[in-house]
Amino acid sequence: MLGDLRVVAVHRDFRRLFAVRLVSQCGDGMFQIGLATLFFFAPERLTTAADVAAAFAVLLLPFTVVGPFAGPLLDRWRRRQVLLLGNATRLVLTLVLATLMVTVGVGPAVYVLALVTLGINRFLLAALSAALPRVVPREQLLMANTLTPTLGAVAAVVGAGLGLAIGFLVPAGPLEDGVVLAVAALLFGGASSLALRLGRDQLGPEQRSRHLREDLAATVAELRDGARQLVALRTPAHALGVMGVHRFLYGVNFIALILISRNLLSDPTDAAAGLAMFGLLTSISFAGNGLGILLTPLAHERMSPAAWVTLCLGLGALSQVVLATSPAFGVVATAAVLLGLSVQGAKIAVDTIVQRATDDGVRGRAFALYDVLYNAAFVGAAALAAVALPDSGWSRAVLVTLAVVYVLTAVAYRRASTRHEGALSAAAPPTDLA
Repeated sequence: MLGDLRVVAVHRDFRRLFAVRLVSQCGDGMFQIGLATLFFFAPERLTTAADVAAAFAVLLLPFTVVGPFAGPLLDRWRRRQVLLLGNATRLVLTLVLATLMVTVGVGPAVYVLALVTLGINRFLLAALSAALPRVVPREQLLMANTLTPTLGAVAAVVGAGLGLAIGFLVPAGPLEDGVVLAVAALLFGGASSLALRLGRDQLGPEQRSRHLREDLAATVAELRDGARQLVALRTPAHALGVMGVHRFLYGVNFIALILISRNLLSDPTDAAAGLAMFGLLTSISFAGNGLGILLTPLAHERMSPAAWVTLCLGLGALSQVVLATSPAFGVVATAAVLLGLSVQGAKIAVDTIVQRATDDGVRGRAFALYDVLYNAAFVGAAALAAVALPDSGWSRAVLVTLAVVYVLTAVAYRRASTRHEGALSAAAPPTDLA
């Protein structure tokens, strides 16, 4: 991994964009650990599958509705400015949240501001993905996609760890929440400042409009046209569809992991123990992400990205079979590693497929659709988890069913990608070797 990082890090502008991602996602981790404590591990709330699923729906459903408007704006606004102003806005919102937590406590305003802040985060991640082809050569996109989201996720874990460490240093209560959020706000401010090292026009897009009202009025039509282009290209549409299913299945697993951590592997009345267990298992799953970093470039030398996506779906099925054997800690940890590898490996390949197959003028819309699909799939997963999972989080029947869905998705995607590749080969003119 360090060798790959050295290869892409020779590009100065990649280093600058990468720095924005690392600092921004470190702040994300710190911000989200506070939300995890508030929404999922407070001892007086969210002890059942339905409660946890409802919290996820509240957090993600607004992004599914608002998210489509991000793509056309990413294709019109300077992406550098999005990174600059988006993080600056999060700085202000998070400081207001910190003040409210200390002075007023949890109330409707806290939930609304948290939702808005998380929504901006999704917007920023889409902008970072859309900007990446502007700072690395085309032939290094796979390598860059392997490194940047995964190391960004590592930065988020570091931020979460720092948030937990602050919790040990500051007395529990509103002051603790306020201090964690204030430090996260400083990180958002740092990310905004780092974005200034990139040129205003450097991250694209090539054509822009300064008429916001006209941009918003044209959003629905443009989003529809962008979706039609992706469908016409087939390859990115197939890849996005697969990741939507993958995200849905991962969402069910994520909710199950929260419940297992809280209600099976620790005392349900001990919020700190439940959060610590969940944090440990989540950290273990990042070992799977690390394997994805190492194995995806090696796989790329031996197979197509579509074949690697299919293999990752198979690993996802294997993770469900393993978890279905027992809810013991070692089994859950093993399944988490396999699922982490499956998710990260497939995402790297799909990111690369979408970036290579779409023009710069529609790439922002493609990744915004990608993001909306992610959120919608997680909301759907929450709905399924609410009715299918027991409060313990572990159900052999549900896990076996998820494994079957993984296998069916892998088979369908492999057939679709092979059929499309065959059609392209048949349509290609013969090569003159003379």
